[in-house]
Amino acid sequence: MPTFRQALKEGQKILQEANCGDQAAQLFLVELANLRAHDLYLEMDQPMESALYEQYQEGIERMKQGEPLGHVLGYEWFYGYRFQVNGDVLIPRPETEELVANVLAEYDTYFAAQEDVVAADIGTGSGAIAVALKKEAPALNMIASDISTQALSVARQNAADNEAKIAFLAGDMLEPLVERELKLDILISNPPYIPNQETMEHSVVDYEPHVALFGGEDGLTYYRRIFENCRKVLKPKALLAFEMGWNQSEAMKELMHVYFPQDRYEIIKDMSGKDRMLFIYINL
Repeated sequence: MPTFRQALKEGQKILQEANCGDQAAQLFLVELANLRAHDLYLEMDQPMESALYEQYQEGIERMKQGEPLGHVLGYEWFYGYRFQVNGDVLIPRPETEELVANVLAEYDTYFAAQEDVVAADIGTGSGAIAVALKKEAPALNMIASDISTQALSVARQNAADNEAKIAFLAGDMLEPLVERELKLDILISNPPYIPNQETMEHSVVDYEPHVALFGGEDGLTYYRRIFENCRKVLKPKALLAFEMGWNQSEAMKELMHVYFPQDRYEIIKDMSGKDRMLFIYINL
């Protein structure tokens, strides 16, 4: 049997030749061997067990064909928590962790004097945002909605796996909240924001749900729908938090003038310096 080092080099070479990059080869090996990254280096010259090596080869072959690492593993890590993922949900991205971090920071300050805070994650997908927020801020009354019953099934399982108490609602965008006359302090959403005609990597287009990716001709369809109806579900003092495309800030500013002319808003950069989050502060 090859050593961990030999297997890793083999996997990296295969993925590089397939133009898939080579980082996934190491991440896959670390997860498959149930090792932390620095522990892997200590095992590099040890022979792999045959069953482990076969699993590694099979996974590398799947990724060579374009399948995402999260689908090969069956899970993805997000904000330190493990989430099941499949073709019914968008794989949670690292940049969305920054949205969660900023929501938590604003929750601690904007609602510092308030005990009972109700938050909703609209278009929850895998449930990553809702679960992470509930785990990090247990006092939050957390709601999550999605139009896809398949996605909600995954989200419910992830909430159960992470012992997070969340109320899940099925329905299109804000409709299930409006129907129940629910009122929110915090509305969070990472809606589909990729323009319909934008070219995407086939590992994304072929394996992830299009309903969670594409947001109309300009990518802003779902923001408009939320902006048009959000007052129906917001309390007089409320926070809205969105992830957005890095090149959509000017378009978002125009929408703010239309839908929130009297409210304060902020476009927040991610760690790469790109405009990636929109926060709107309602205080009537």
